[in-house]
Amino acid sequence: MKNKQLLFLMLLIPFLSKAQSDSASKWRFSGYGEFYYSYDFAQPLNNEKESFIYNHKRHHEINANLIIAKAQFNDKRIRGTLALMAGTYAQYNLAKEPTWAQFMNEANVGMSLSKNNRIWLDVGIMPSHIGFESAISADCWTLTRSILAENSPYYESALKLSSSNKSKNLNLSFLFLNGWQKIERPSYSQRPSFGMQINYKPNKLLMLNYSNFIGTDSPDSLRAWRTYHNLYAQYEGKRKLGFIAGFDLGTDKYTASDYGLWFAPVLIVRYTLDQKSKIAVRGEYYQDQHQIIIQSPRTNAVRISGLSVNYDYRINKNMLWRIEGKVYDAKHPIFSQDKERQNYSLTTNLTVQF
Repeated sequence: MKNKQLLFLMLLIPFLSKAQSDSASKWRFSGYGEFYYSYDFAQPLNNEKESFIYNHKRHHEINANLIIAKAQFNDKRIRGTLALMAGTYAQYNLAKEPTWAQFMNEANVGMSLSKNNRIWLDVGIMPSHIGFESAISADCWTLTRSILAENSPYYESALKLSSSNKSKNLNLSFLFLNGWQKIERPSYSQRPSFGMQINYKPNKLLMLNYSNFIGTDSPDSLRAWRTYHNLYAQYEGKRKLGFIAGFDLGTDKYTASDYGLWFAPVLIVRYTLDQKSKIAVRGEYYQDQHQIIIQSPRTNAVRISGLSVNYDYRINKNMLWRIEGKVYDAKHPIFSQDKERQNYSLTTNLTVQF
C-alpha cells in the first residue's frame, strides 16, 4: 500500500507542475522529491539508523526520504496550503500519528485581520516555528539534520496569530498548539501548549530568531510542564561566506517529581565555491543528562558530539546533488546497540523540485 501511495505522488508531481499558471494566479502547484542512499559503517542489522535519527533513516539502500505534492492558494485576504507526502521521513517521524495524518505535510488556511495584511490568523497543520532546519533538505545548509533538529518539532497543529511591521523586518507569532510535534492531541493529555516566535532582520545579511514552546508531552497525571527555548543567528555574506549559530535549551520532568534539562549548541559554516557548488561544515553537541529526549539503557547521561562535511552541486534550477560525511562521538557507548562510542556515515541524495 505504501509503495502504491509513493508511486501515486511521483506521478502526480509532473501533472501539478504543468498546471502551474503565471505568477499572478491565485493558485500555485509544486512538487518536491528527495531520493537518497546512506551507508552507516556500523552496518545495523535491521537497516535502520539510531533511534534518534528520522531523516535518511535507512542504511545501505536507495530510498525516498521525502516526496511532496503541494497546492497553495493566495488571495489578498485569504491563503491556504495542502501538501501530501510520502517517504521514509514520514514513515518514521509520524509513526505515532493516526494513519490519515501520516501523509499530511501541510494542511492549513489563513485570513488577514488587517487592511495592510500585516496581521494574519492561520489554523491547521504547518511547519514548526522552532529551528533553522526543516524536513526539506534543499532548504537546509547541510544534507542531514543535526541531532538538535531531529529531536525537536518539524511540524505542528496550531492556531497561529502572526504580525509584521511596515518594513517587514520584524515578525512576531503567537501559537496555540496541540502539543510537542503533534497533529492529533493525545488522549492522555488535555492540557494546552503554547509557542512564540520573534524573527528580526536588522539588515539584508543577518537574521536573528527566538522561538519557544511551553506545554506538555506527558500524561496529565504527571503534571509536567515542558519549556523549550530556541535561539539562532544566520548570516549570509555578500560574497562567499555564511554561518548559522544556534543554541537550544529545554526542561521537563524525568521522574514524577524532578525536573532536568537538555541543551544543544550548533554551528554551521558554508562557503560558496562558484555558482553551482557549495561546501558546508557543521559542528554540534547534544547533552541530555537525564534522558528526557534520547534514551539509552547503558548510560544515565547522553552526551554526543558531531561533525559533518557537506558538498552541494546545483545541476540545474530543478535538480540538486548533495553528499555528506558525518561522525558522532559519544561519551558512553550508545551506538550499534549500545556497544560503540563512535558512529560514521556517508549520505548522498538527489533533489528534484518543480
